Amino acid sequence: MKKMNWVVVCLLLLSVKSQAQNGVHQQSTIYEWPKDPAVKTKLDQWQDQKFGMLIHWGLYSVPGIIESWELCNESWIERPDSTVAYEDYKKWYWGLKKDFNPVKFNPDQWAKAGKDAGMKYMIFTTKHHDGFSMFDTKQSDFNITTGPFANNPKADVAKYVFDAFRKQGFMIGAYFSKPDWHSQYFWWSKYATPDRNTNYDIRKNPWRWNQFKNFAYNQIGELMNNYGSIDILWLDGGWVRPLETVNDEVRSWGAAIPEWNQEIDIPKISVMARKAQPGLLMVDRTVHGPYENYQTPENKIPETQLDHPWESCLTLGNAWGFVKNDKYKKPAEVIRSLVEVTAKGGSLLLGVGPAPDGTFPDTVVTRLEQIGTWMKTNGKAIYGTTITKEYHNGNTWFTKSKDKKTVNAIYCFKSDNEIGKTIEWTGNTPKKGSKMFLLNTNKPVKWELKGNVVTVYLPASIKNNAGIYGALAFSYPV
Repeated sequence: MKKMNWVVVCLLLLSVKSQAQNGVHQQSTIYEWPKDPAVKTKLDQWQDQKFGMLIHWGLYSVPGIIESWELCNESWIERPDSTVAYEDYKKWYWGLKKDFNPVKFNPDQWAKAGKDAGMKYMIFTTKHHDGFSMFDTKQSDFNITTGPFANNPKADVAKYVFDAFRKQGFMIGAYFSKPDWHSQYFWWSKYATPDRNTNYDIRKNPWRWNQFKNFAYNQIGELMNNYGSIDILWLDGGWVRPLETVNDEVRSWGAAIPEWNQEIDIPKISVMARKAQPGLLMVDRTVHGPYENYQTPENKIPETQLDHPWESCLTLGNAWGFVKNDKYKKPAEVIRSLVEVTAKGGSLLLGVGPAPDGTFPDTVVTRLEQIGTWMKTNGKAIYGTTITKEYHNGNTWFTKSKDKKTVNAIYCFKSDNEIGKTIEWTGNTPKKGSKMFLLNTNKPVKWELKGNVVTVYLPASIKNNAGIYGALAFSYPV
């Protein structure tokens, strides 16, 4: 098979896997507002940020494959080489530890790229489902600080990632996988590994499960106590949950859900974590209740507005982590998604994957810079805004300032080649006789109201933003 055809096959497999994972992280249908005043304050601060970066970086980055999931033996998993036995594949995957040596590790580049894009918060994957820790954990030697990168001054990569983003003013989030497929307390080598769950009956082996609970508690404790100020603890692996939350919706995901309580004592973890990090946002993904402070629909945007905190997790490329020759979204596509998410009351968490050497690919940096060009002049319509009752009309989306005095209308071009002299929408009518400003130029534009239709006349001198940026934003009093 020609090299290019193999790349296409790999990207197609990644696309299929990404779609299959959509069923892994079903959005909760119930939301419970936090009661802790410090958490409420932090949540309000987070909701103003609107745009964040999710960084997946780990062993899977070395060969450039989907993160962790090829270790899982479920029907939707497809590995490129069908001649390799499953146990041999696992040995090869675990062995990638000896090859992970990111000698060009540059967290300052990552943080600058995020700031240039207009991002305000970040979530870094400290450990994915494969169990490989990207921080200096004392609970296991399966981590970045015990491999070939051990003698590098920045071997404790989580510390340097968090520090770099703090310097740029970001809210800091730690992604942590509740399941750990490398741990003998989760996947016991005594048995086969049929799916993502524990491969033994924890009712018959309570000691082993309690060891895993202690292991998870201690690792999260290290993150909460040894890495400076943390704003968000982002817990993935929603199938590890209390039995009472395993409902028919969860069962429809396709994976077998054991008939026993798989919880790892999140209430206990929460007390410990918030003692170390007062006001910490807990995001126990897909597990409704007091420890899911905001919801996280994955690879999709909700169809309508939601009246509680949430973020859409989308990727810049086709994969969460690094994949060679990945196809990245155009800036306009990301901006249009950000606009829609914001108008519906959410935040956008954009997934990017550093290369195995520890740098962002040039294309990623360029895309983020281009997104930031739009955000520099139009951020007023995004940051710190609230929803409007009439949030959408055709290709125009609306947000409102927190004092309720100003509305922002954001028109998303239908195509990259669209050029027009006027823009129209209904609803969210400007105050009679008021001035409307085009945020791109910060200059007033002519507008008129005929019936219930607002018509805006674009100045002849304006550059058409459709090709690169995809949207124009207007601000006016109501």
